[in-house]
Amino acid sequence: MKASGLYWLADGIACDIVLRDGTDPQIAEADLRALIGSAPIDLVIQAADTRRKKFLIADMDSTMIGQECIDELADVVGLKDKVATITARAMNGEIAFEPALRERVALLKGLPITVVDDVIAKRITLTSGGPELIATMKAKGNYAALVSGGFTVFTSRIAATLGFDENRANILLENDGILTGEVAEPILGKQAKIDALLAIAEKLGISPEDTIAVGDGANDLGMLDIAGSGVALHAKPTVAAQAKMRIDHGDLTALLYIQGYRRTDFIVT
Repeated sequence: MKASGLYWLADGIACDIVLRDGTDPQIAEADLRALIGSAPIDLVIQAADTRRKKFLIADMDSTMIGQECIDELADVVGLKDKVATITARAMNGEIAFEPALRERVALLKGLPITVVDDVIAKRITLTSGGPELIATMKAKGNYAALVSGGFTVFTSRIAATLGFDENRANILLENDGILTGEVAEPILGKQAKIDALLAIAEKLGISPEDTIAVGDGANDLGMLDIAGSGVALHAKPTVAAQAKMRIDHGDLTALLYIQGYRRTDFIVT
């Protein structure tokens, strides 16, 4: 592998290595990964002239936030271990997402919807780098959508907190403020995320190639595949193995470095 230059985007954190014309990207990646070895360094190889994107579409659970909301709701009724096991299998692609969601939601029957306020206040944390990612992309005139297989009672608040332009998710059904144990149909899963990316890109008058997508679960793979830059962030093993790009060590600011932004370009909120 031959490089023509190295440029720091953030000293000691992120750099661009410019490959000479004619370099085979696959060979370059193999050489660099051999050089990195087991060091905690992320590597993305891409064309420099198309890496700046106009639209960010992001998963919520274990991506923009550090938790799985349904697991935290289940903890309130003492069923977190059972629900978390189903969640992990669904996110690894071992079982279909839609029936797994129905099964987990059924276990929440009887919970007061007000418990969501307590979960958000006491259990939900934003993923490191998320505020900078959204603020910086918005400051550059780009669009941001939060699209989740979770629930609108969470996405609406997380989206507002971070500054997303819109959010899409599933609707937990309730009766007089009590969860019925059901979710509105049709369920927003893998295909719905693909549809959302395509619909929003069309609304914006841009190509899916102008999109950067980020997620961690099997139901994110479709949107990661059709986005110009599809990033698996601290993803489930099967997802990371299939994604175009993977970030195993860095935080959400890695999505800015991937696009060539320097640390000095970041908007810190």
